[in-house]
Amino acid sequence: MTNDRERNEAPAGNVALVTGASRGVGRGIALALLTAGFRVYGTGRSIDQADLPREIRRLRCDHLKDDETARVFEAIRSESGELDLLVNCAWGGYETMVEGGVFTWPAPFWEQPPHRWTGMMDAGVRAAFVCSAHAARMMTPRHRGLIVNISFWSAQRHLGNTIYGIAKAATDKMTSDMAVELKPFAIPVISIYPGLVRTESVLAAAKSGAFDLSTSESPEFIGRVINALFHDPNLMARTGQVLVAAAVAKEFGVLDIDGSSPPALTLADIHAAAKAAVSDP
Repeated sequence: MTNDRERNEAPAGNVALVTGASRGVGRGIALALLTAGFRVYGTGRSIDQADLPREIRRLRCDHLKDDETARVFEAIRSESGELDLLVNCAWGGYETMVEGGVFTWPAPFWEQPPHRWTGMMDAGVRAAFVCSAHAARMMTPRHRGLIVNISFWSAQRHLGNTIYGIAKAATDKMTSDMAVELKPFAIPVISIYPGLVRTESVLAAAKSGAFDLSTSESPEFIGRVINALFHDPNLMARTGQVLVAAAVAKEFGVLDIDGSSPPALTLADIHAAAKAAVSDP
């Protein structure tokens, strides 16, 4: 089930880059933007093996390596000449959550393995910063574009991992400050919070009872929301803000792929779900 807003395809020529598009939320966003009519580029270390349609241009990239990131933007510039939308979804924070049979992800900060900082801060926040800098160089001459940073409620409350909170708080602050510097060029920057997304890892965890999926969202849902925001003529009024995907969806009448309208979860809802997941990983 779709409505008129969801059928409003992007005009020919709108180009989107979704980082971390190999799986999970990034893959869902890439699929939704393709359906909405964007020419979509997707990056990831395992993008060549990702379950994506051939229409999505795959660019293998480890965003920990600046030269590989630079080549992604060179390819987009060479092939498309412009970039209209960047969605920063690259994230290594959920990798290797179990080590030696122990679920280390919720361990106190002094017991966290060093790789988790790299996965969240370098492969997450720093990668988003570097990609946004490249995107801004392409967008500012045209005074056109949108940068979206995928963030989460851990920016506002401890949700089981200190580095997680640091990374998402940094993402939201990065969004706020980038928005100030890009405002003269009419380029909005937003942080957007998904709810409980039915990613591959969440579905696997749900089999053991770790998650209640009754209020969950498909990976494509947030992509539909981003598409609606991209077409909002008043989007500059939101620049620098943190937006909850499900709340924006209700405002614009955006539905999930199954026709449902996921609830806009609160911080308390997310905290309860995270607590349950940590207690029964």
